[in-house]
Amino acid sequence: MALFGNKEPIFLKRESDLPRLIESLKELRGTLDSEGSRILEQDIKNYEYGLAGEENIVFELSNSHMPMYILRDIYICQDNLSAQIDFVVVTAKQVYIIECKNLYGNVEIDNAGNFTRTMEYGGRKKKEGLYSPITQNQRHMELLKKIRTENQKNPLLKLAVNKWHDNFYKSIVVLANPKTVLNARYAKKEIRNQVIRADQLIEYIKSDNQKSKEVKSSDKEMRIIAERLLAYNTENMVDYLKKYEPYRLGREDCEIEQGEPLPDEQDNLKSKLKEYRLHKSRSEQIKPYYLFNDAQMADLISKMPRTKEELLNVNGFGLVKVEKYGDEILEIVKSGGLEK
Repeated sequence: MALFGNKEPIFLKRESDLPRLIESLKELRGTLDSEGSRILEQDIKNYEYGLAGEENIVFELSNSHMPMYILRDIYICQDNLSAQIDFVVVTAKQVYIIECKNLYGNVEIDNAGNFTRTMEYGGRKKKEGLYSPITQNQRHMELLKKIRTENQKNPLLKLAVNKWHDNFYKSIVVLANPKTVLNARYAKKEIRNQVIRADQLIEYIKSDNQKSKEVKSSDKEMRIIAERLLAYNTENMVDYLKKYEPYRLGREDCEIEQGEPLPDEQDNLKSKLKEYRLHKSRSEQIKPYYLFNDAQMADLISKMPRTKEELLNVNGFGLVKVEKYGDEILEIVKSGGLEK
């Protein structure tokens, strides 16, 4: 077996979709009623908190000083089943599927595996149940196993993957909030061993690798495993903005011209964009301003994007909207015959 050529962690995928999702949510400010605005602000806060938790794990992994390959924010989908995996960590002996939870309050796990957390507000304590992150991550594990098995064309390899998958792939739930107190003394051992704090993550991985009796992989073998897992990653097309539609304000923003009139020479492109907006809103039964309002259209014409990356820089165009409508809008801009 070849010796390790690499002694430090390597991210094959380091970026997360959370920053763009948060920006897409912030673009909705001012377009929702009071209840929608309350929900929106809470969601933004939760996503920002989740992002901070992921960054804590990135820091721990980056400073582990051990050979590993890391994939962050992987989305896999097959047969109408999907899973968003926070981190996949490929080490010499094990592959870890990590679910990050950056929770307020203190977390308790009982002997039945139920999760509860206790939070304090104004001197009062409030206890609430949590959906088990272990169950959530186990579903991710099962889908990954299903994909790995079905992607094998050789029947013998298919059987081998199905049989040995659980020996090499382990589920870990990481509590990323350093202030969270974890009480798992009544939890069963197999549950307790899957939930750790972020500051315990590297020691857990090192100890688990030392205890493992599996054959150590070379750096080349580790990278091949990580690249194969990365190949399962696909674009997450979930429309996270759809939940806010019932809270949209009833004004017809798209029919009200805002700001200075567009230059005469841009009228042709403006008309094409308005026509597209009207047609698309009717076919999808949504408000026209959901696609873009006039102020956003003015910014679109001003910037004349040619790629999806450039379109993301236009006001009102977040990741979800660009993925859903970007190709059609870029084609309209291109056919408009106008240059910046």
